[in-house]
Amino acid sequence: MTETVRVSRKYQVVIPKQARKALKINRGDELVVSVKDGQILMRPKPKSYTDYMRGLHKEVWRDVEAAEYIKEERKVWV
Repeated sequence: MTETVRVSRKYQVVIPKQARKALKINRGDELVVSVKDGQILMRPKPKSYTDYMRGLHKEVWRDVEAAEYIKEERKVWV
C-alpha cells in the first residue's frame, strides 16, 4: 500500500484509512515513529515492551548452551 499525505502547517499528517485498518489504529492510540535509511517508519506502541521484545533475535542463541556461555564470560571478568 502506498499513499500520499500532506504535512500541515503544524507538521501534522492524516494516516490514510487503509493504513489505519492494516495497523488496527484507533483514535487515541499511540504510535512509535522512527527514521531508518531516510524513511519514516510507524507502528502501534506495544502494550508491553517486555512482551514485545520477548524472543527477539532468539536465533542468535539457538546453538549456545546458556550455562556454559555464562561460565566462560565470567572467566573474562577476572
